[in-house]
Amino acid sequence: MSLDSRLWGKAAGLGKDARGADHTHPLICHLLDTAAVAEVVWDELLTVHQRSMVAEALQVSDGQARTLAAFWAGLHDIGKISVPFQLHRNGPKHGGKLLTHELSGEPGYAFGASAVQDRQSHEAAAHWWLVGIFKEIDYPSSKRRPQSQLSHAVAQLLGGHGGRFHPVVYDKNSRCPAARHPGMGVGSWEEQRRIHFDEVRRVVGVKSVPQGRMTPGAAVVLTGLVTLSDWLASIEEEIRSRLREEGWAGAPDDLDSYWQIARAAAPRLLQQTDLLGTGFARPPDPAHCVGETGIGASMALQVPVLVAEHGPGMVVVTAPPSEDRTGAALRAAAVLGHAANARGLFYALPTGSAADSHMAQVHAFAKQALTGPWRSLLLHSSSRLKPAEAAEQWAHANATDGVSPEPGEEWAPTANSWLNSHHRALLAALGTGTVDELLQAVMPVKFNVMRLFALSGKVVVVDEAHARGAWGQKLMLRFLEWAAALRIPVVLAATAADTSVDAMLAAYRRGAGGGREPVMQPRRSPGWSFVDAQSGGGHLPQQPAGTARASTLSITVVDGTPYGEIQAALAPIVAAGNGRAAVYRATPAEAIRTFHQLTKDLPGLDVTLIHEQMRNKDRWQCLAACRSAFAPNGGVSGPSVLVTTSMLEHVRGLHFDLVISGPAPLAALLARAVQGVGDRSRLVVLRADNASELDDAALVRRTDLLLGTGRTVALPEELPLVLDEVYADEFADRLEWPAARELQQFDNQRTVREHKATGTARWLAVPGPWELDGDLALLSRDHTGVEPDLLSSVLGEDLVQVVCLYEHGRPGNRVYLLEDGVPERRLEHGPKGRPVPGQLVPYLIPVPKRLVEGVEGDANSAWRGMAALKNVLRLNLKKLEDGRWVYTGPKHRFCMSEHGLMIDELP
Repeated sequence: MSLDSRLWGKAAGLGKDARGADHTHPLICHLLDTAAVAEVVWDELLTVHQRSMVAEALQVSDGQARTLAAFWAGLHDIGKISVPFQLHRNGPKHGGKLLTHELSGEPGYAFGASAVQDRQSHEAAAHWWLVGIFKEIDYPSSKRRPQSQLSHAVAQLLGGHGGRFHPVVYDKNSRCPAARHPGMGVGSWEEQRRIHFDEVRRVVGVKSVPQGRMTPGAAVVLTGLVTLSDWLASIEEEIRSRLREEGWAGAPDDLDSYWQIARAAAPRLLQQTDLLGTGFARPPDPAHCVGETGIGASMALQVPVLVAEHGPGMVVVTAPPSEDRTGAALRAAAVLGHAANARGLFYALPTGSAADSHMAQVHAFAKQALTGPWRSLLLHSSSRLKPAEAAEQWAHANATDGVSPEPGEEWAPTANSWLNSHHRALLAALGTGTVDELLQAVMPVKFNVMRLFALSGKVVVVDEAHARGAWGQKLMLRFLEWAAALRIPVVLAATAADTSVDAMLAAYRRGAGGGREPVMQPRRSPGWSFVDAQSGGGHLPQQPAGTARASTLSITVVDGTPYGEIQAALAPIVAAGNGRAAVYRATPAEAIRTFHQLTKDLPGLDVTLIHEQMRNKDRWQCLAACRSAFAPNGGVSGPSVLVTTSMLEHVRGLHFDLVISGPAPLAALLARAVQGVGDRSRLVVLRADNASELDDAALVRRTDLLLGTGRTVALPEELPLVLDEVYADEFADRLEWPAARELQQFDNQRTVREHKATGTARWLAVPGPWELDGDLALLSRDHTGVEPDLLSSVLGEDLVQVVCLYEHGRPGNRVYLLEDGVPERRLEHGPKGRPVPGQLVPYLIPVPKRLVEGVEGDANSAWRGMAALKNVLRLNLKKLEDGRWVYTGPKHRFCMSEHGLMIDELP
């Protein structure tokens, strides 16, 4: 029997022929396309270490590993030779009739009714069928524990190219998979699977039979290679250029000729991704640091020595947040990246606002540290719809003289770039985003292993690594285990050394195969340590000879009405006609009200407002302006105040003479206070103000009791001490009975929440690399109750992206504008009346989901049917007589102005 080229692999988006029939791309051609791309991915994109992980696991040479990887990639869609796929009602048609309908009338392709009803996916079908065929060609196998051997591991890996791995297929099922899944078909269906298998093997040139085992590292790299190759081989425009003529037989000579065509096209496919050519330059000679003191000089002198001796690994630096600490972390990343031959960097922060603010410093670093072309994406909840367009808007907001489109201006790819997609964006050479992007790599979400693959060729920097609560802590430990197993260089930056930092050190050591004895980060501040990824060995370098610039933080706690105390604290600045202050409020609504009150009551004060419920473009522009105005030598003159929310506490480069804040946990207060300047920073805490709903009540109360009426803290020496003090188990022992009892109740509630969160995170997180025991399905395990809401709660407060539209025109001829009174900013629609998602990026507003519960919005069916917009809430605003633009929901009123979105609860 010869190969049947009627069996199709791709059809959607390929157009129609002269007869009006849908074009199809034969399955064998798609398989060879993918194999050809896999060769180029192996040669041009994988790092030396990624390739060595695969070759060592398979116990073959690098060249043999390359050929095997291409062969396996070419088998990924062999499950499409099945009844449900080939005869799916949405398959290619001519005149309303399926092109493959004739198969059902041929004796060899006969099947029963149960075959049509079989719901097995083509990915799962590939897994089930390949287990048996790999056994036949002598891949190592096991009847009792199939997952422990290569025959099953490769099949399971290929079955996971759709984003999820499938459960283990045991021997009784692999011997005759069609018995359990009749949709796979017998007769010609089985013969064609074997012919396609043999032809891919012959054309690719596989001669070796590997005898190794699938290690976790090799599984991640091969999964990433196969999935990425499939994505690239599926670019519709490119497939159209390789369509075969009608009647193409797919004979061996035809396949050999097509293989050359596919190989010639593969490099062009990869070039479209903006992924090639990025590396790390040789770091500058640290000799200029000789004689200097401080954390930056200490790391610059010693990190290269440690890396040269032990190889890349993880650097942990503990120091108060500052641009200097960020610079030291990035310089360490440059050394690690060059040593590991990494092809990029991902910089992770606790919040999207912090990512926005760090992007300028990360870009400045990239211009010095990265070689070749590099592309940058902004990755967090407010940018996920179109990461490249988010980066473009950020660049426009931060540009002082416009954004040049000329070659060399490489801050972002074009908006329609192949990378500009949620699942692909993490592959970009330079990413700045939130730590959520890392944590999802160790949660059972779709394409989580692609996240690990994307990161396995980069350096990862995690700023404020401990700022995620109990959920994030547990997941971060699991991520660090995987990072070490994949030899991902990591730089962690934290405010102070504590047990959570120690746990992160231990997790990386564990993942690298190091000992389980306790490890400790130096408790002095600033301090740093190093763990090598090769052995998991911990190394304590010589600590900085001098401490960071000493300063004194003066904390005053006041009891009056919040706004009255804000006015009183700002009065000296206004009277002096000079000075800069920051005022933190608990919610955006309170920040907006405070902004209006101060503007009215203190006319001599320059008041600026920024909060998280502003449109993306407005928030980015405000951040850029603030970085300029409130820099150490900023451009503001006269008394100035910035009114904001907790979104700003992780933002760097802002400096104030005075910081005013409502109640918050001590760590948050200190993060805000370090934005002070001079030798004596001042923090005023408004005891009577509202605390954020997201803050832990026990920690807020402990902080209040610890501070009393005020306190002076010597920075940075006393920073770890006061943080330890507020968390101390014996804290309540020195309190009077009523206060101690109240605190104990708060503590008990916190303990319950943390235990629940830690337990759920432990249950939700994927197993560590050494716990898989060969079963990749554990990385995709489908727990009962694992709903999107639960995943969102693990990553932090669930946010909804809101877009507010302004009604314009008369009834019957009404259009919706993205900006009030700007007709050219009307909502654009594409084919079939669908809105164009990219245009919304600048206008999205992140809003806590709890504030929009029950709000259905005004999206039509075309809007709701688009995957990119399913989490975007559309509000059509109405103009009131007083000129305000308002949307009224069941429980809240949404009012949009130039100062952002204010949400008020209805009476």
